[in-house]
Amino acid sequence: MSSTPKYAGALPKYIQLSELIIREIDAGRLMDGERLPPEREMARAYGTSIGTLRKALADLDTKGLLRRVQGSGNYIRKAQSPAGLYAMFRLELLDGGGLPTADVLSLDVVEKPQDLPGFGQSAYATRIRRTRFLNAVAIALEEIWLDAGVGTLNLNMLSESLYQTYLKRLHFWITRAEDRVSIGQFPPWTPEAIAPRGAPCGYIERFSWTEAEAPVEFSRTWFDPARAVYVQRLK
Repeated sequence: MSSTPKYAGALPKYIQLSELIIREIDAGRLMDGERLPPEREMARAYGTSIGTLRKALADLDTKGLLRRVQGSGNYIRKAQSPAGLYAMFRLELLDGGGLPTADVLSLDVVEKPQDLPGFGQSAYATRIRRTRFLNAVAIALEEIWLDAGVGTLNLNMLSESLYQTYLKRLHFWITRAEDRVSIGQFPPWTPEAIAPRGAPCGYIERFSWTEAEAPVEFSRTWFDPARAVYVQRLK
């Protein structure tokens, strides 16, 4: 099965803003206890409306990442554990943070090629190729392989966060992942606008698990180290 490249689902603007602020907190660009600027000033800085900003702040408050003091303002409250949709997305801009978004290049349900490492139970998988962005800057290519034993996907099912797609559409949750980071080369299917094919780059292989013993997903990411860095924070 092959589909015309397009993207079907984007997060609401207030969730995008909330996730961007969460990543700025994680990156240390917003510190625990820091007082946020007045709402109108923040809305201008983020290029959004007061209404969208207030909904984003309410989302942060619900997640326990904001302390609201009447007559004083809003203060950052850093979480003890990851709180955002992109907690497992390890690439950041060189100066930290950045909102992850994605454009789908292709989606196909295919037989697993022999050069893939073992994962899942089925001989077939959904293969998704995407361009990844941080704050609208193209920083990486992804190739995700989801074992057909846990279900298959089509473009109309996708949202910005694949892990949320798995939960909402296929009713399972990724509980842990293992990353292997090394040096690689951009693959033959790299769009010319992203990078020269075969150019050296950072390379990540990831295995992802549900509660089952075998991983259900394998992914490969090629990223431009001049635009992004892989970050793993230990707590």
